[in-house]
Amino acid sequence: MASSTETGSGLANRTGRIVVVGSNMVDLITYVTVMPAPGETVEAPEFEIGCGGKGANQAIAAARLGSRVGMVTKVGDDLFGDNTLRNFAENGIDTTHVKKVAGKSSGVAPIFVEPSGENSILIVKGANAELSPADVDAAADMLRKADLILMQLEIPLETVRHTLRRAAEWGVRTILNPAPASADLDVSDLRSLSFLVPNESELALLSGLPTGTEEEIATAARSLIAQGVGTVIVTLGARGARLVTADAVTTIEAVKVKPVDTTGAGDAFIGSFAHFLAATGDVETALNRAARYAAQSVGRRGTQKSYASAEEFETFCEALSASAS
Repeated sequence: MASSTETGSGLANRTGRIVVVGSNMVDLITYVTVMPAPGETVEAPEFEIGCGGKGANQAIAAARLGSRVGMVTKVGDDLFGDNTLRNFAENGIDTTHVKKVAGKSSGVAPIFVEPSGENSILIVKGANAELSPADVDAAADMLRKADLILMQLEIPLETVRHTLRRAAEWGVRTILNPAPASADLDVSDLRSLSFLVPNESELALLSGLPTGTEEEIATAARSLIAQGVGTVIVTLGARGARLVTADAVTTIEAVKVKPVDTTGAGDAFIGSFAHFLAATGDVETALNRAARYAAQSVGRRGTQKSYASAEEFETFCEALSASAS
């Protein structure tokens, strides 16, 4: 990869090569005391602007932990786009295949965070909607050298499908976070996918099966595996995650912390999973480490700014171990 992956944020000795074909957004975060009813105006105590988008979030999490990360994405021809490019560079992410789209706004995500830490999010894709299969082909040299290719659904589905086909040709493992959920995504699109990481509702939509109980989650996940998906990892929030293969279901326990802001916790989990998987090669170990990384992010405000460096994460893990002994 280009030398830009070795600079920014003081990150050195990077391990693992991850390329994210995905979105970037600008987070417009409002901390509310109560959500307004239709037609109601309510004063909110705080507002922040941050860098976000599921693709960029997952890339930042992996990069802060030490992976060599490249982005294939598009930004708007505006101040938000310039800020996103600067943010990638500061976090050591290769921006060779981050392109500006003339006349288009960058993607934005208005986010409303309640006192409990729960959030409600709108997204406007903006330039993300312009990311095409041709952009994937233009980044082929970077993608074929990756240990993992990571995708989400805030970009056109045809681009996701094309990336999966090309990755299968190159023999590169893939991770798809099928969010936001789309009824247009068909299981037949996922036959070469290595890891699918849905939540309960996304799993139900993809499988067409109920996911209200542990048994139903396992059955729904295995129905996708029977159709060609490699491994399914179902995220369940405070209930942890379930690693489902054709032969077994493994519970990944959640780490209990006092939530401050849950925005971006799922992306922290997936981005860090990609990092730990590339670094260790062990899926279960990677998931247990990712659960801890996501828990640490929940205890901080914001999205990307809540993501810890490798050093901060190790300190957090040491504190968890000390409190458990």
